[in-house]
Amino acid sequence: MFGQKKDLFELNIVHSLPGRIRLNCKAIEYLNEFNEQILQDIVDLGFVKKVTINNITKNILIVFDKTRIDEADLKNLVSDVLNKYYLYAYKQHRELEASNIIEREREEDVKDIGKRLVLNAGLIGYSIIKKTNYADIFPVYKRFLNPCSLGALYLTKSLFKDGIGGMIKHKRPNADTLTISSIVSSILLGNSSSALTIILLSDIAEFMTSYTMKKTRDSIKHMIDLNEEFVWKQDENGSVKRISVEDAKVGDKIVVHTGEKICVDGKIISGEAIVDESAVTGEYVPHIKKIGSEVYSGTLVKNGNIVIDTQRAGDDTVVSRIINLVEDAACNKARVQDYADKFSNYLIPFNFFLAGATYLATKSPTRALNMMVIDYSCGIKLSTATAFSATINNAVKNGILIKGGNYIEALAEADTLILDKTGTLTEGKPEVLDIVTKDGIKSRELLEIAAAAEETSAHPMASAILSKVRSEGIKIPMHGEIITHIAKGVETNIDGDIIRVGNKTFLKENNIEITLEDEAFNLKKKGQSIIYVARNEELLGVIGIQDKMRENMKKSLNNVRYQGVDEILLLTGDLEDQASIVASKVGVDGYEAELLPEDKAKTILKLQSKNSKVIMVGDGINDAPALAYADVGVSLGGGCTDAAIETSDVVIQTDDPMALPAVMNLSKKTMKVVKENFGLVIGINTLGLVFSAAGVLPVFWGAVLHNSSTIFVVSNSIRLLFSKIENKR
Repeated sequence: MFGQKKDLFELNIVHSLPGRIRLNCKAIEYLNEFNEQILQDIVDLGFVKKVTINNITKNILIVFDKTRIDEADLKNLVSDVLNKYYLYAYKQHRELEASNIIEREREEDVKDIGKRLVLNAGLIGYSIIKKTNYADIFPVYKRFLNPCSLGALYLTKSLFKDGIGGMIKHKRPNADTLTISSIVSSILLGNSSSALTIILLSDIAEFMTSYTMKKTRDSIKHMIDLNEEFVWKQDENGSVKRISVEDAKVGDKIVVHTGEKICVDGKIISGEAIVDESAVTGEYVPHIKKIGSEVYSGTLVKNGNIVIDTQRAGDDTVVSRIINLVEDAACNKARVQDYADKFSNYLIPFNFFLAGATYLATKSPTRALNMMVIDYSCGIKLSTATAFSATINNAVKNGILIKGGNYIEALAEADTLILDKTGTLTEGKPEVLDIVTKDGIKSRELLEIAAAAEETSAHPMASAILSKVRSEGIKIPMHGEIITHIAKGVETNIDGDIIRVGNKTFLKENNIEITLEDEAFNLKKKGQSIIYVARNEELLGVIGIQDKMRENMKKSLNNVRYQGVDEILLLTGDLEDQASIVASKVGVDGYEAELLPEDKAKTILKLQSKNSKVIMVGDGINDAPALAYADVGVSLGGGCTDAAIETSDVVIQTDDPMALPAVMNLSKKTMKVVKENFGLVIGINTLGLVFSAAGVLPVFWGAVLHNSSTIFVVSNSIRLLFSKIENKR
């Protein structure tokens, strides 16, 4: 994992002389195209006489005025210069590391892998029915000519390229090399069904990976589909014509009406509107957009008409960048080799050495080949596969879907937790919490009047009031036409009285004296949004509305800290004041507000570049990029969007936030079992290899001993099926 690597931006002094210093930084390797700017930035420090950069050696040589600055201060200033480029460098570093970790990346179609599985299963069935002892066939090469052996070789043709090619490239055998060796050794010993079984397990894992990737891409594209084929373009003479969305380009003036989606990014040059940006920011409260305001593709005009000067269109829009971020992260996310791969890589050369040494010592091909059959790879892979499978099944029974064993490992090692606000820390459903009225007015009467004015509104604040009215069985009085004043409020009439419901500005414009200011201020301090209700020229009361915090959320975060998480941060598209209140309530270590989806992803990359292992918890399409870039993306709650569920690595379907520390605790238990399994496999198989090489252990009993490790591993792992998921400490 990147958390195990040295900080990419650590700056070290290679050597120094008075007025001359050579610095080394790993990131310089990736910054070749920025050399001129970096050189200029360092020269601009003012006391540098000469500076050169070598991207190959990753060094910067600086000649400076030693009378004006010392080495320590210079090092810190150069570090600040390089940090401007950390995001670019880290992306390049991540891509390179991913290519080194993954020896091969087969982009096979799900259907193609399915065909391989069917063929493999058919061959295994044939071998069971046929019951032919291929070990008795001589000469040995004919053991490769039976249907099962030929099928195994056909199914592993890509492994031969990757296994041999990888060994040549990296000067050492890899996991594919070991797999090929096991398959060939099995065929040589006449056990082609064993070879087919090895291939079957590999293809099942490949099938699951490809299927998940395909579902993720399809879901993201479906969820953020604009569902708009045409837009309205305004010509220079002011006339409007309909054009295809694909034909919209930078500089076009696009007109958007009430109820239509915005299909370009740009600035409003005419009109004003209430815009629902929940698809981008995740915030349920629509924003007031006026001339000069920025708007984004994928957002919805709830009320009003606007003309937009297009600044980004097509693949350059925010929505399109969300798709690209998710797909790039899915392809470039560092694949963490699980413990099976790590141990296999360490022991592969040892296996080959043992086979060669045994043959030289005994001159017995059978004993030498036994060194390849009684190997560690099968048992080690089962050590993880059975433990992870048991944990995944246990989690599913408790409403938690974990999409792979590598995410179990990552959950167990995580040290940083990132949280979205709306729908994650909060329920995402605003509700009426407090009602303050002037003397002589009852709360029920105030709700009746407010509901009359808000009855036809789709605004979330109006929905909260109407929901409150319905829950208390309040009947909405007869009223006249409802008039909407964009970004201000609504008005209607009841029995000749003018009713106005909205913000303070709306009431002041209608010469209504604002009383109850202290009461309204106290509600704001609680984090509530204030709705003012007036009749004619008299303020009747105020209604406090707030998105309710999830129950047990603070307790959940305390438990997460107990699991070893050192830092908890809040990232939200909500306003600063709302984010501050929520952050204070749940006790996070820090927060950032008014963020776009790509901003959240960048923050996660920054943390990962500093070796943090990050869990991201979110619930909406706007969280998809961050969920994809995190080491573990977690969608929390039954109201999660399909995009969040498909993009995330762990899906918690219950609304109880205590499930998060619970699944982290289960992950730690799982990794403990995995380590125990490794001990069993290594111990038993080492014993078998030693006895087989010495000729003490016959082939039959060697196989029994080898397979006994599998029995112990499965028995140990199956305990996880019955391990209780504790939701409290």
